[in-house]
Amino acid sequence: MHASPDLFSNDPRTAGGPWEGRVAARPGWLPPDEAEALAAQLRGEVPWTVHRIRMFGRWVDSPRLSCWMGDAEARYRYSGALFEPEPWHPAITALLPRLEAVCDARFNSVLLNRYRDGGDSMGWHSDDEPELGPAPVIASLSLGVERRFLLRMKDDHATKAEFRLRHGDLLVMRGDCQRVAQHALPKMAGVKGERINLTFRWVNPR
Repeated sequence: MHASPDLFSNDPRTAGGPWEGRVAARPGWLPPDEAEALAAQLRGEVPWTVHRIRMFGRWVDSPRLSCWMGDAEARYRYSGALFEPEPWHPAITALLPRLEAVCDARFNSVLLNRYRDGGDSMGWHSDDEPELGPAPVIASLSLGVERRFLLRMKDDHATKAEFRLRHGDLLVMRGDCQRVAQHALPKMAGVKGERINLTFRWVNPR
């Protein structure tokens, strides 16, 4: 399936350039009262852990808290580790039909990342694991403080884009975006508040 044409139109940050049709943002997609209620529930009720990932030949702690959640068969291998999903949180289950409708895509899992302050981050990477398929739709919902979200082309790091993602913002990547580009959430000095990010995706059962 393809994302809604409305979602991928009229965004001056991507129109007419290499990101057109690959990346789209919907500021304030989740209304403030809903976004605040969801963030409060997730902070208190999700089993947050520090994931161990393999980098440069050794195991290290991720610089953030995380939780892999979804259907029982949605097992996911990332950075050398295989993650078994936690059951869906009821608040996320309730949100899922609206998200699938606006993205015109199905999701059976979500990776939740909790950035405790500006010192927590996510390095450059692509969501290009084999179980995601050749052209995955990745829907990213932001809750909490504003953070920078960066994209760059793999073959030309000077071709890049930056989004300032705020409370309730939705950003969607699709098509060959994961094959040709990378994304990152860099550290931000002076940021004291938390950000929770939910990245929805479809994982082909192993």
